[in-house]
Amino acid sequence: MLEPGSTEASSQTNRVKDSRLKGRGGDEQPAAGLGNEAKSPQDIHQGSFAHLDTLYYANQRPELGAALKQDCTDFRVDEELGFATSGSGEHLFIRIRKTDVSTTEVARRLAAIAGTRLGGIGYCGMKDKRAVCSQWFSIPLAIADEKLLGKLEDPAVEILETQRNNRKLKTGSHKANHFEILLRDCRGSQSLFDDSLDLLRTGGVPNYFGPQRFGRDLSNLSQARQLFETSRRSSAKGPGRHRRSMLFSAVRAYLFNQVLSLRLQQGNWNHYVDGDVVNLDRTNRYFLVGLGGWDESLQQRLTDFDIHLSGPLPGAMDAKDKYLSRGKTADIEEAVLSQYPALLDGLMHFGLKAARRPLRFRPDDLRGSWLEPASLQLQFTLPPGAYATSLLRELCTTG
Repeated sequence: MLEPGSTEASSQTNRVKDSRLKGRGGDEQPAAGLGNEAKSPQDIHQGSFAHLDTLYYANQRPELGAALKQDCTDFRVDEELGFATSGSGEHLFIRIRKTDVSTTEVARRLAAIAGTRLGGIGYCGMKDKRAVCSQWFSIPLAIADEKLLGKLEDPAVEILETQRNNRKLKTGSHKANHFEILLRDCRGSQSLFDDSLDLLRTGGVPNYFGPQRFGRDLSNLSQARQLFETSRRSSAKGPGRHRRSMLFSAVRAYLFNQVLSLRLQQGNWNHYVDGDVVNLDRTNRYFLVGLGGWDESLQQRLTDFDIHLSGPLPGAMDAKDKYLSRGKTADIEEAVLSQYPALLDGLMHFGLKAARRPLRFRPDDLRGSWLEPASLQLQFTLPPGAYATSLLRELCTTG
């Protein structure tokens, strides 16, 4: 483990202080994927953001194609909570199946029933709108008022079960998401689809944030930039707390994606670089490796997906945080983040704290079944925070 007081650690601390914002926590190699040319910082500062199709791929831009979400029932998600509720308490946990309805809309309706603000409703994460999804919500509701939940149900929203708990449901507190996705009108041979699925099973998937995070035409990013510009001129806070949180998340996601894309371009997104912050699989725990300390044992754990390399979710650095990228890794991250001073300043202004995110994930139980010559049924399980659209992006283009 690299001690915080070492010369290398001190050097990196100064580097981070100079750059003001950093994610917690070489030599360029041949590109691992083929993305379009990214927009320059000048383009971005003039009003546009690089589209997601400019991001690099793990292997290469797929030549396969398919139609996605021709019907809501083609995309199904079942959230697994993964822990037992207390059985009593002021919060009612409600498992809801929603069809073609957003998570935020269900939360708003629950808030109206409980007579509470939107922030009082808990859920583990956003689920796709155009889909059939089951997920858990928590609502501060007295037992005597549970009869009010009848107002929630309609053909698009169904209550599956309820349980009492003594704490509110928090983001990311679930165990996994189970997906069942039907790809129609598949373009390309079945054998190529099957081979591509094998690559994803063995090599993993870049842990990009999906397009849902950014809004239509990346509107969340444009709105966030406008909020940051306005905040520099006045003390107005702009939109409500819930909306601001979504905008901040979009900015951090965009910056993370750009760092990950560069590491894919350099071919080191799944190869250790001196100074990497390492993540323990399926946890929020991280650790550093001392200079020259990367050995065969750690390499085998990386190969086995027991550990992952990580990238920054930019924000204000905590002085107590030991897990800051260093050396070559810090140089890679700095090369990207330094291009976005206005976004970084905005995150700092609103007090966002730095965090880390794994650079990859591996789907569990990934299976593909051909229902007919051009219809492929996919089934797989993803950890919290991983996007099915990022997996599909590596498999085929969808429309």
